[in-house]
Amino acid sequence: QVQLVESGGGSVEAGRSLTLSCLVSGFTRDFYDSHYAWYRQGPGAECEIVADITKSGRTYYGDSVKGRFTISQTSSQDSVKTTIYLEMNEMKNDDTGTYYCKAGDSQYVGETCPNSDFGYWGTGTQVTVSS
Repeated sequence: QVQLVESGGGSVEAGRSLTLSCLVSGFTRDFYDSHYAWYRQGPGAECEIVADITKSGRTYYGDSVKGRFTISQTSSQDSVKTTIYLEMNEMKNDDTGTYYCKAGDSQYVGETCPNSDFGYWGTGTQVTVSS
């Protein structure tokens, strides 16, 4: 059974930093370069990809977070569990939203997240940035 559990959300002042973690278990792909990603959905906004990292280490960032956020991953020795981190620096009010961790074979594009028809998702963690 695939499980994704996010942690690290909270309230932070603009300009400060916050790091999210996502513990992924039960997700194994021997023949694909799997994607792990963070998405967010702000108030009244569509689902937005924040950052993506493949199992081989290739990264992708949404335009609004380039240069400020960093995605990384660590795996247990037996590769049964993987932790995905999202380090968020120089945070802005527009970074407010519910952040979701996702594991799958490709990136997701859609209006709402999570969407269980496309990969595996966590339940989300709230991030609020205030001035």
